[in-house]
Amino acid sequence: MDIATLLGLIGSFVVVGAAIFLGGSAGMFIDTTSILIVLVGSSLVTLMQYPLGQFLGAGKVAGKAFMFKSVPMDTLIDEIYGLADEARKGGLLSLEGKEVSHPFLSTGIQMLVDGHDSTVVKNQLSKEMSQAYNRHSSGAKIFKAFGDVAPAMGMIGTLVGLVQMLANLSDPSSIGPAMAIALLTTLYGAMVANMVCLPIQAKLNARADEELTCQKLILDALLAIQSGQNPRVLDDTLKSYLAEGKRIARE
Repeated sequence: MDIATLLGLIGSFVVVGAAIFLGGSAGMFIDTTSILIVLVGSSLVTLMQYPLGQFLGAGKVAGKAFMFKSVPMDTLIDEIYGLADEARKGGLLSLEGKEVSHPFLSTGIQMLVDGHDSTVVKNQLSKEMSQAYNRHSSGAKIFKAFGDVAPAMGMIGTLVGLVQMLANLSDPSSIGPAMAIALLTTLYGAMVANMVCLPIQAKLNARADEELTCQKLILDALLAIQSGQNPRVLDDTLKSYLAEGKRIARE
C-alpha cells in the first residue's frame, strides 16, 4: 500500500470537507444534476478518445498508484551481487530455480539458464520493458484525459445553469437551483481533476519511470552476469543507479 497516495487523496478531501462543514450546511454542496454532468459527462467524453477495453482497464492500472510493491534499488543490487557471485563460482546453471524478488529478474535468469544468446536476452527483455512501460503510460493518459475534460464539463454545467437562471429571472424560485448547477459543476470539475485524476496520472507516470529504471538495472546486471563479469565490478557499476548518498562500499 502506498501511504503517500492514500494520505494525499483522503487528506485533500478532508480539508475541503472541513471547509464546507465549517462554512455552513453541507447539503447545499450536493447537486445530482451537477454530479451527472461532471462524472458521467466526463466519462463519456473520455470514452470517445480511447477503445472501450483500454478505458475499462484504466481502473485496474490505477491500482498501481495505491498498491504498487517496489523493491528498493539497494536491496535489488545486493540480491544481484549474490546471484553474480554464485554464477561466477558455479556457472549459470547454478541459478536455476533461484527465488528472486522481482519477476523481471526471474524471467531474465531463466533465459540465462536456458542458454540464450546475449543478443536474444537483450532484445527480448527490452521488448518486455517497452511493452510494460506502454501499458502503464496508457492508463496514465486516460486519467490525464479525464482530468482535462472534467473542468471543461464543469464549465459546460456552469453555462447550462446560467442559461436556466437568465431564462427564468421572473421566477425567483428557479434562480437558486440554477445557480447551484452553475457553481457546483465548476467545483466538482475542479475537484475531480485536481484532487483525483491528475494526481493519479502523475503517480502512474512516476511508477512507470521507477519500474523502467529498475528493469534497466536488471538488464545490465543479467548481461554482465552472462559475460562472467567480476561481481564486485558489477556491484560498483549498478550502484550508479543509486543516489550518491546511498552508494556504500561493499566490504
